[in-house]
Amino acid sequence: MSHLFDERLRTLLAPPRYLALPFAGIDLSTSGVKAVRLAEGMHGLTLAEYIEVRLPPGAFTDGEIMDRAAVVEALVRASEAVGVSAANVALPESKSYLFETAVVGKTKTEQRVELEQHLDEFIPLPPAETVFDFVPTGTTKDGAPRVAGIGFARRITEDTLSVFDEANISVRALESETFAASRALLPPGDESTALLIDVGKTTTKLSIVTRRIPRFATTIDIGGHALTLAVQKYFGVTENEARKVKAERGIVPMPGNEEYLAAMLSTVSAIRDEILRHLNYWQERATPGGEHEPVTHALLAGGNASIRGLPEYLEGALQIPVVSADVFANLASKDTWVPALDYTESLAYATAIGLALRDSMATYE
Repeated sequence: MSHLFDERLRTLLAPPRYLALPFAGIDLSTSGVKAVRLAEGMHGLTLAEYIEVRLPPGAFTDGEIMDRAAVVEALVRASEAVGVSAANVALPESKSYLFETAVVGKTKTEQRVELEQHLDEFIPLPPAETVFDFVPTGTTKDGAPRVAGIGFARRITEDTLSVFDEANISVRALESETFAASRALLPPGDESTALLIDVGKTTTKLSIVTRRIPRFATTIDIGGHALTLAVQKYFGVTENEARKVKAERGIVPMPGNEEYLAAMLSTVSAIRDEILRHLNYWQERATPGGEHEPVTHALLAGGNASIRGLPEYLEGALQIPVVSADVFANLASKDTWVPALDYTESLAYATAIGLALRDSMATYE
């Protein structure tokens, strides 16, 4: 597919720097549109502009555009605010099919032809209705090339492209949010196998990445809004007041906090159990030096990842280090600039920043 993983084509046809379009990424999700523009300076890339434009409830649900007019309006507002007319765009993890396999062909063209012939073994869609791409991940014990592939229903990609067309935004590349987030959070050359946990408003996305390439991904249908509702129910306050209480108290044990904590943990434990189930499934099948390496650590991102005590709570259950992510990890050193975006708020921008970075970083080939 021409829009997926097309760094090589753009490198060959790259315009002179003075003609190049800005580094920009747009992430369309249930909560709204997040857009960023990066600027290239003496010390590297910095965050020049950013914005989140909220969507009305139901406008974008489970990866589907339900209210085109609302989505187009939000895209227009976001692109104008960050000053771009072209951007790299995310496709939803919940609508993706991630797979791994060995291939026989030596060139990417030969490998693509081979995968097309067996596509229905990896993706439960008619091949004619599927778009896909893949990246190399290494070789098998027998020396055969291995690849990680990702596919989407053609209607999802076409629907995404058409809504951006309506907003007069040129789509430079489409990419799974899972690939984009790993690019933002892990540095080039990172050899580790990490669990990325993105706690959003209504969902929690999990991905296991090795050498920055997603090898497993899933979406849990519980997010931070469920915690807000738990606070609302316990204290009988408005949603805005509940968000403040959630931010201030988190899930940190304190004297006199027992009942509140129990109300919160009833929801957090459901997220924890799902994460643990998927992690255990991976760890039980992983072998050091094998095709699947054990997960060594976890990174927390997403708009609801900054809940006090959440890293420690998850670390105790997962039995691996869990830390809050740094979405600026691949930008210029913060010794040379100060992000205008608050750290807590920045955790929601991992996908958008990763999309913008794809024009500046050699990624998978």
